[in-house]
Amino acid sequence: MVASVDGEFLIRTPITELAAQLDPQQFRQVHRSTLVNLAWLEGTRRDEASRLWLRMRGHASELPVSRAFVHLFKAM
Repeated sequence: MVASVDGEFLIRTPITELAAQLDPQQFRQVHRSTLVNLAWLEGTRRDEASRLWLRMRGHASELPVSRAFVHLFKAM
């Protein structure tokens, strides 16, 4: 599933294949099934259990960052 400001779209491309086609400076994997466009990143927060969450512009819900990908956001 791809979510954008234009809606949600079903795609059949595996996430690893999709990630290989995108600019790694612009797109980051944050979970086993989630890639984000950093241009739309509004902010981050840590909860009481120290889990990292992303707020994306134009989306009400936050996205969890899995432990495997937290290191990608340490410099931000």
